[in-house]
Amino acid sequence: MGLLDSFERGLERAVNGAFAKTFKSGVQPVEITSALRRELDTKAAVVSRDRILVPNRFTVRLAPMDYDRMNAIGPALIDELTQLVQRHAAAQHYSFSGGISITLENVQGQSEGIIEVTSVNVKGTVAWTPVLDVAGKRYPITKSRTVIGRGSDADITVDDSSISRKHVEVLWDGKRAEVNDLGSTNGSLLNGNRVDRAPLAPDSVIDIGRTHIVFRVLAQAADVDQYSDLRDDRGNRR
Repeated sequence: MGLLDSFERGLERAVNGAFAKTFKSGVQPVEITSALRRELDTKAAVVSRDRILVPNRFTVRLAPMDYDRMNAIGPALIDELTQLVQRHAAAQHYSFSGGISITLENVQGQSEGIIEVTSVNVKGTVAWTPVLDVAGKRYPITKSRTVIGRGSDADITVDDSSISRKHVEVLWDGKRAEVNDLGSTNGSLLNGNRVDRAPLAPDSVIDIGRTHIVFRVLAQAADVDQYSDLRDDRGNRR
């Protein structure tokens, strides 16, 4: 499962200021998700009978210790938050005017456990970015064919003795994905069912041996580098 797959079971577990100051609990990723969802709901504007516009660029302001802990998770955190914002917007029939961008900001003097979210609506082009979460690591799909296996000649090499050297491939044509088992010894599963060749929908789960793979497609701002929303302690892009 993905890093934050359990978030939807706990979106209301937000930390308020008094609790944070009393218990020094620190911010958890699920609380950032709740704050982003509330920001969407609060800023939603009805512009026509069938169009509700919401912000697409978010800044999550955190105390230094909270920022360091969240920043240490790496690009996968921003990707997961982006996808969860995307899911909530789809469920509520919200519309974006551009790609989603989420930035973490280190705020000196802010109390630990406090989350402040600001947002703006910025017009732009949406870039649909396909990624594979493989054994806890995220790999952007950058070419039409991506081979996964334990061999060094695979595009994504996995340390799993129960899979073949070239076990499975993911094909991407820019709009659609497909998964193919490459004649592996132990076979492959797609969403729990044995698969040889099949279309690959977003959020599909591929199991090979002991390795868990999740295929995702993220809506991101086309004019923002995929990982530019992670900044160092001076606010500079890494």
